[in-house]
Amino acid sequence: MSKNIIHTDCGKMNSWLVFMFIFVGYINTSCQNTPVISHKKTHHQLKNDKTMKMNSLNSEEQFVILNKGTERPFTGQYTNHFEKGVYACKQCSTPLYVSDSKFHSGCGWPSFDDEIKGAVKKTLDADGKRTEITCASCGGHLGHVFYGEGFTEKNTRHCVNSISMVFFPEGTKVEYEKAVFAGGCFWGVEYYFQHAKGVKSTQVGYTGGFKNNPSYKEVCGHQTGHIEALEVTFDPSQTTYEELAKLFFEIHDPTQANGQGNDIGPQYLSAIFYVDDKQKETASKLINILNNKGYKVVTLLKKAEHFWPAEEYHQQYYEKTGGTPYCHKRVHRF
Repeated sequence: MSKNIIHTDCGKMNSWLVFMFIFVGYINTSCQNTPVISHKKTHHQLKNDKTMKMNSLNSEEQFVILNKGTERPFTGQYTNHFEKGVYACKQCSTPLYVSDSKFHSGCGWPSFDDEIKGAVKKTLDADGKRTEITCASCGGHLGHVFYGEGFTEKNTRHCVNSISMVFFPEGTKVEYEKAVFAGGCFWGVEYYFQHAKGVKSTQVGYTGGFKNNPSYKEVCGHQTGHIEALEVTFDPSQTTYEELAKLFFEIHDPTQANGQGNDIGPQYLSAIFYVDDKQKETASKLINILNNKGYKVVTLLKKAEHFWPAEEYHQQYYEKTGGTPYCHKRVHRF
């Protein structure tokens, strides 16, 4: 095992205290309150999962990313790294953090006060004391998140292992694309897209209206013209826009004109917000196929406009609550 690896993430720790620990060659056992837990899948199994591309991991990376280990404080390559760019998952290359959210905390590990929406999953540790953060795409261990420390205005610190990430400098060509779908309550739409093949991240929000930065209450009050929608970031080398659009048409009723199920109102309309003419052509083709099959599709096709992210409690709602959609289910139509 590398001398730079320890078994568990530490919480907030003053720099002088960490220095003392390192000086005497001893790490306080009070930091080691979480046992090493095996990952749900081995790296070999994940590499053979056709839903994502998996990068090779050396033994030290496997220890941290798969077995929830931790590198020693002040040893990671990104601890004092502040170049402009994006930090992505070492295992699956999914973007996790932008450099603008990184800050100095003195804890010995890279610190971020916000993640790319939908890219990081938060799970309470078995001991109920801390919240683990993992890559939402592949489940790779990142570290832990802490609140209320007052380092930044967001009052949040993602304490991340450098070894769990790879950095892409600003200007690096990113091959990911975006798609925006609206099909009723955005909780249910996101539920089906979150783990779809090739999807790297999702976030729910509002679009199509006239009010800047609308609130959920305003949208539900029909004061904004916005529709509840989902923004999907996907890897075109793993899936296609057409496959995602087919999923969209199969998880809601594209023939219902006034909402979805019992969710009635203009904020629940069926709509596709295309980002370019190619997406528009693909969506139009699928609508024609469904119409020829006897479905009277009422899905709106609109040019993508500014997408306003919804409040945090709406993001990955069913994953947070453990529930399942009440007005969405998949019906194969293609």
